[in-house]
Amino acid sequence: MQHRFLISLFLIALFLAPGCSNEHILKEVKTLDLYPSASAIEYTNGRFYIAGDDASYILIADSSFAIVDSIALYSFSNQRISKAVKPDIEAAAITIDQQLLLTGSGSLSPYRNIAWFINPDSKVKDSIRLDTFYNRLLVNGIKEINIEGCCFIPGSCLLANRGSKGYPKNQLVFAHPLFWQRQSQSPVSTALLGVNSDSSLFSGVSGMDYAPESDRLVLTISTEDTRNSLDDGAIGKSYLWIIKNISSKRKWSAINPDKIIDLEKVDTRFKGQKIESVCVIKETKSFIHLALVADNDKGSSTLFRLVIHKD
Repeated sequence: MQHRFLISLFLIALFLAPGCSNEHILKEVKTLDLYPSASAIEYTNGRFYIAGDDASYILIADSSFAIVDSIALYSFSNQRISKAVKPDIEAAAITIDQQLLLTGSGSLSPYRNIAWFINPDSKVKDSIRLDTFYNRLLVNGIKEINIEGCCFIPGSCLLANRGSKGYPKNQLVFAHPLFWQRQSQSPVSTALLGVNSDSSLFSGVSGMDYAPESDRLVLTISTEDTRNSLDDGAIGKSYLWIIKNISSKRKWSAINPDKIIDLEKVDTRFKGQKIESVCVIKETKSFIHLALVADNDKGSSTLFRLVIHKD
């Protein structure tokens, strides 16, 4: 009898072990009390780069989430840049020439039509205006510009535009991988992203990254009670959307997620957190390792390390 009991305990432990479970696992949570409004995150060469939509500098963290450095972008003395003039950095990506790209949302011209390019090794930085490109999006099927995510897939730079309750459409923008160099001429196309079935809150895309080994697009989606692209609203729930085989869907007019993950059901520590962005740390045969950032609308930010199962 005791032998059978021990075997049963072993089987239960084996089933619950992280490496053998099909469940998604929240590995780590870290609060950044003094960093406001984290809105974008990227990972390269063992370093996380974290941007805030009203912060004057970006943070650099090591692979353990320990803050090791920062890079100043603006010379504002206050901790938070005024909403009227903030650059609204909402997206981060590593370009094909291994530069860190940060983009403003474009939701309020001219303040938010900016892109920064930063060399991760030397920390040398430069900026460029995106007015021409964002104006082109207005005549290519996007009524309200609000760029929230950016990543690179084979042959394209992919941008995510968030809608609102007043404009309830999320859209993907397929652009040339060097679109900023020829903003008036480089090819661009758009696709509707997902559906919104929540009648009380808008489910808007808030960030994304590309998992190259499995050709998956990973998007963060947050519900927020806002009627336009400028104002914040009451925080609802956050989700991950997974789109498989994204590189083959560049000519699609509408793209739906293949999988939806309710983050509160993964772990209750996601409750009350507005997930703003995601980056892929690594992939294994069965799992994708992610880092996420959240903004609580109170001037502090949170980092999450999450492992999701590919199936």
